[in-house]
Order: sequence, then structure tokens, then C-alpha cells
Amino acid sequence: MTFSMDSQTRRQLIQVIESAPPRPHHHALLEAANNVMTHGEFRHVLSKGGWYRVGGVLSPDGNRLGLALEDWVGSELKKCGNDFEKFLAAYTDKELLVTRHAGRIHYFVAPYGPAPEEFLQLEVEELQELWDRKLINPEQPPQDRTTLVEPIDALKVDAHPVGSPRYRFARLLDARELLVRGEETPLGRFLTEWSQSRAAENDHFCEHWLLANLERYDPDAATRFDATLMSVHARTLTPFQWDSTKAGVALGNQLREFDRAAGYPAAWYFHLVANKFVPGNLALELQRDRKNGYAYLAGKDLQLLENLASAPYRLNQAGNI
Repeated sequence: MTFSMDSQTRRQLIQVIESAPPRPHHHALLEAANNVMTHGEFRHVLSKGGWYRVGGVLSPDGNRLGLALEDWVGSELKKCGNDFEKFLAAYTDKELLVTRHAGRIHYFVAPYGPAPEEFLQLEVEELQELWDRKLINPEQPPQDRTTLVEPIDALKVDAHPVGSPRYRFARLLDARELLVRGEETPLGRFLTEWSQSRAAENDHFCEHWLLANLERYDPDAATRFDATLMSVHARTLTPFQWDSTKAGVALGNQLREFDRAAGYPAAWYFHLVANKFVPGNLALELQRDRKNGYAYLAGKDLQLLENLASAPYRLNQAGNI
């Protein structure tokens, strides 16, 4: 199955996303976004937070002077003839404020076909602008433009909110354009094995794995994407304690416990190959149990293990496509 979205629909999608008010379960965003979709339906699968970016400039009474700190500084320096000392003399006593945007990113997926690569991944930032610091610390004034914009000893202020939180469209990825099944690459093999495993019998691939893309530019200025995978269940699986002393039935039970925590069968295998949350020697331990007569692996799981033994591979941290 193929998916296409014309530029008008894409613009409409961005508009409704950024017009929706942030809510705990993103109901307004999902309803608006899914009304735009011609087929497929977005659902929320993951949120990550704890980051921020530099905001703008405010007067002490909260009036907006500039939306972006760098742009405002550049403009005001130009008015001062690019004389930094003159700039400091003009603004040191004005107690201007610099804001920051505290952010979270929400991941939404919309499968449009049964194949593991047939899904859209929508990424939306939720931003709240906050007071961050004084523009100039009079006790330790900046020496140049760089230390003004990125001070070593910033004079912090209480983080009062500036306006209401808002959504910002980040990007929309069609996984089919980035992922290709087959044996040519580790990630391609990963997708092929998923489609042949017990995991594919219950849920779509994007219910459990997301794309984490790093965009970079080749020397000829053509855009290239290096894709890695991100587990939707990282928060749940990080504290999972593997007991390397277990073998036989106890090890089989541990596999089932991990699968339950991940939410799908054969999760142990795919996290093993992805180098995430599973000990690297697990495959050897399972092969040893099999030689000792234990038969706790399902048929499809056993086939995955045998394929890995005959042709070992792991997903790298980058460069998988």
C-alpha cells in the first residue's frame, strides 16, 4: 500500500495542530489531525521531555521586545554601530529578561498498511515559554556577543510562565520512504524478521518502535537521513532486571516476563538485536539451553534464534539505512 499527502493537506495538518490547545491526552489535537487525514488515524504512543531552547527578550514588566534572543541582539547591536561597550551602556540598567521554551515532544503514529514500514510518524512539540534569566548580570557583565547570548554565570530569575503552552509541528515522516525491508542492511533485516515473527501477528510495528532520525548533509549538499530505532517501551524496560544466573525453565520464564513488560511476543529477540535492555550473551545462553534439551521457545522464536546464530547481526546506533 502507498500513502501520499499533497502540500495543501500538509499545510492544513500543521495549521490544525498548532491551533489546538494542549491537553493531557491530546484529544483536541488528535481529533483535529484525524479529521484532516484521508485514511489512517493518528494515535499517541510516546512523550519525552526535559529539554529547552532559548526564547526571546522581555522588558521587566513583561512586554515583548524580541521573539528570538539572537535576532534581537543582532538588531540592537547594529543600532549601536556594532559597538559592544555602547550596547552594554545602553542596556545594563534596564534589567531586561531572557526567556526559555521548556519543551516536550509527543510522538503519534498512523499505520496505513500491514507492513512494518507502512506508517506515518508525527512529531509535535509542546512548548511553554518561561522567564529564565536577566539579559545582563551587572556583577559579571558579558565580554562580547557570545557571552551575552550564552553566559557562563547567568543571573537566574523565577520561572514565571509567559502565556499559555502551545503545540508546534516538528515533522511528519513516512517510514516507507526511509525504511526498506531486505537483507542488505541490518535495519532492513530487522523489519523482515518482524514481519515473519509472532510480534507481527498482534500489533503494528509502530506500536512498539519509532524512528529516531539524524539529518545530515552529504558533501554535494544532498540531504541524507540516518535512521535508528527507538523503543516505545524504554521507560518500562529500563528497570527490568535480568538474572544472568538463570537457565532452563527459569530463563524461559524470564523471557516471558520481558515480553509481558514490552507488550508483545518475541520482544526479547528484537531488543537483543537492537542492543537495548537485553544482555548481549542471551543468544548464547538460549542456544546452550536448547542443546541441553529445553524447548520453551515458540517455533517462530526458535527460527529467529537459529537465523541469528547462522548470520549474526546487530543494529548500529546510526547508519542503518
